[in-house]
Amino acid sequence: MPEICRFYGIVIKMFFKPKEHEPSHIHVLYGEYVGLFNIQTLEMIEGDLPHRAQELVIEWMEQHKDSLQIMWSEQKIDKLPPLE
Repeated sequence: MPEICRFYGIVIKMFFKPKEHEPSHIHVLYGEYVGLFNIQTLEMIEGDLPHRAQELVIEWMEQHKDSLQIMWSEQKIDKLPPLE
């Protein structure tokens, strides 16, 4: 699974179709925790990511929502800057 970004121990990745499914989403890894986040709604739709990590991911997604949706639609990964 291609890595898009890494910050504060959080790793953000994305799979592509046909292996993946709608809605458009990212995979987040944080130690032994995981989460799937809907790109459109910014909500965690699956997983056990701690609340603070969820907040950081959502803040990062707000900054890169358009780029993430383009990556999903075009099925082309680009590295994105970390949350600062």
